[in-house]
Amino acid sequence: MNNSAPDEAATAATATPGDETVAAELARLRDSIDNIDAAVVHMLAERFKCTQQVGHLKAKHQLPPADPTREANQIARLRQLAENAKLDPAFAEKLLNFIIAEVIRHHETIAAGED
Repeated sequence: MNNSAPDEAATAATATPGDETVAAELARLRDSIDNIDAAVVHMLAERFKCTQQVGHLKAKHQLPPADPTREANQIARLRQLAENAKLDPAFAEKLLNFIIAEVIRHHETIAAGED
């Protein structure tokens, strides 16, 4: 595969001393981003393990897969957390809505006996 963008090693080999500082800082920041991304994935996996257990409990007791009151409370809570963390609350809400939709889908699958 021909990648038109130069790789970082080639860039570092032709960099001026100032560029090397920038490349090193960029690499450091990207390493941090990669570590954070890995942590996010692992945290989501743990969250889904818990919600799967909730889904089985709901199915066992014939509770509905969705809980609109809980969802609204969680969205409000997450929006406040986002504001406190200087993160766009609308973005946080979109992310949680995406996660909630996936959880409900899992709960519906469990309730239908497909899991």
